[in-house]
Amino acid sequence: MDMNRRHFFRVSSAGLVGSSLVALGFSPTAALAEARNFKLARTTETRNTCPYCSVGCGIIMYSLGDKAKNVIPAILHIEGDPDHPVNRGTLCPKGAGLLDFVHSPSRLKYPEMREPGSNEWKRISWDSAFERIATLLKADRDANFQPANAEGKTVNRWTTTGMLCASASSNETGYLTHKAFRSTGMLVFDNQARV
Repeated sequence: MDMNRRHFFRVSSAGLVGSSLVALGFSPTAALAEARNFKLARTTETRNTCPYCSVGCGIIMYSLGDKAKNVIPAILHIEGDPDHPVNRGTLCPKGAGLLDFVHSPSRLKYPEMREPGSNEWKRISWDSAFERIATLLKADRDANFQPANAEGKTVNRWTTTGMLCASASSNETGYLTHKAFRSTGMLVFDNQARV
C-alpha cells in the first residue's frame, strides 16, 4: 500500500476519533443494531367493509388510543384485509384512499333534517332521527297497509314505502334485513348490488 504523509495523518486521526467515541460509550454497532418500532405495533385492529361500491371489500382499520373513557381513538392506517374472501387484501384506488375519506373535514358525521318548507338542514340527535323514521314508517304503514285485495284474497302488502339496502353487507345481514322488512308487508325492496 502506497501511503504518503497526508494519508497517514488522516487514517491516524480517524482512528483516534473512533477510539475516543468508543471510550465515551458510543458504539456504532449498538446504534445500528437498534430496531425501529413498527408503527402499527400499539394500534387496535378493527375489521370492516369498504363503503364505496357493491363489491364489499374487506378492510382493516388501525386506530391509536389507550381505550380510556374520554379518549377517542384516531384511525391512522387502513389497508385491505388479506383474510377477506372478496378482495383477499387488495383495494381499488377509492378503497386505498379511505383514510382521506375518514379524516375529511366535509364528512357528515351526524344526522341532519330539513323541515318541510325550509331550505336549511339542522343537526338532530341519533335518537330523534331513529324515532322520526320509526314514527313516519308506522304512520304510513297504518294508513296504507292492504290486508286483502279487491277480490277479498289475503295479500298483506304495503306498497307506499320502499327500502334500498346496502350492498356491502354479508349474506346473513341481507337475509335478516329481508326477513325483517318483508314481515311488515313491504314489497318495494331492493339491493344496491342488483341496481
